[in-house]
Amino acid sequence: MNFLLFATQAYSLAIMRPLQEAILKRGDNVAWFLYQLDPELLTPSENILTTVSEVKNFNPTAVIVPGNWVPDFFPGIKVEIFHGFGIEKKGHLRIRGLFDLYCTHGTATTEPFTLNAKKYGYFHVIETGWPKVDPLFLQQSNEKHSSKSSVNKTILYAPTFSPSLTSAAALFDQIAKLSKTENYKWIVKFHCKMDQESIDKYQKLAGENLHVSDSEDILHLLQIADIMITDTSSVISEFLLLDKPVITYNNRFPEGHTLDFNNPELLPGLIKQAISNPEAVLQQGQQFINKIHPYRDGKSSERVLQAVDTFIATYQSKLKKKPLNLFRRLQTRKRLSYFKLR
Repeated sequence: MNFLLFATQAYSLAIMRPLQEAILKRGDNVAWFLYQLDPELLTPSENILTTVSEVKNFNPTAVIVPGNWVPDFFPGIKVEIFHGFGIEKKGHLRIRGLFDLYCTHGTATTEPFTLNAKKYGYFHVIETGWPKVDPLFLQQSNEKHSSKSSVNKTILYAPTFSPSLTSAAALFDQIAKLSKTENYKWIVKFHCKMDQESIDKYQKLAGENLHVSDSEDILHLLQIADIMITDTSSVISEFLLLDKPVITYNNRFPEGHTLDFNNPELLPGLIKQAISNPEAVLQQGQQFINKIHPYRDGKSSERVLQAVDTFIATYQSKLKKKPLNLFRRLQTRKRLSYFKLR
């Protein structure tokens, strides 16, 4: 079988590389198509296709996508695996009439998508887990810290980029102060869409106790951090998978699984509370994450591939035709400068 990995954002590579490994391990073929991304993001050993003609010649069995659009004129079934856990975000549950198969992460996404599958009839849903987090469980470099001392504790600060949701400006003064007065090790990891002004501001704080990471591998940062501070970001769920406490600033949907606050001056006290391992918060965190992503075996990539097999063998022929989607089809053709009918 041939699999095409379709990426429109740099962070999509980390989501789909575990899939690439699983595809190669089972002896199938895999290639990438990058839309408006630098080909140098891929390694020399990774197979990249750069034109629609090359994609058609490759003739993928399935096109796997972590974004919300996909060229309808690419061969193969279209498989949505999502770009994150953020089910609370606008558009996450939107049905766009582009995909044949949705590979969901847990009951929080499986249930609503299954209801919509029954309603519309032109796509199927199989729960698989999320390939991106497979390395969290296959590379067990993170160890639970038994010490409740604040000395050398590592804090990951990972704000979202959205101007209406980000905590970058509100928490700057407190983080600047704490990086100079407390024995914490700070790692600041910005979203790839964060505005440059905010990035430059934090980079000026860089020193012995604070580092601004430009790594694409946030999973490694999740593993080495003791606690995480963010706002309204899907990375919350990724960190909760490791059974570690999360502090959130003005989270849009606070439900008890994070230590949420809205006054920046409360941050020092909440960090100390998180370091002391608040069992009630951690317990609620696990109850929350079990609905989002119950899998801890590092085999979600394999389940996605099995879902493709099952869909083709059992469900593909039973689906209704997808809607015409004329506007989206024209939009996609314009993006790729492809105006043939087929």
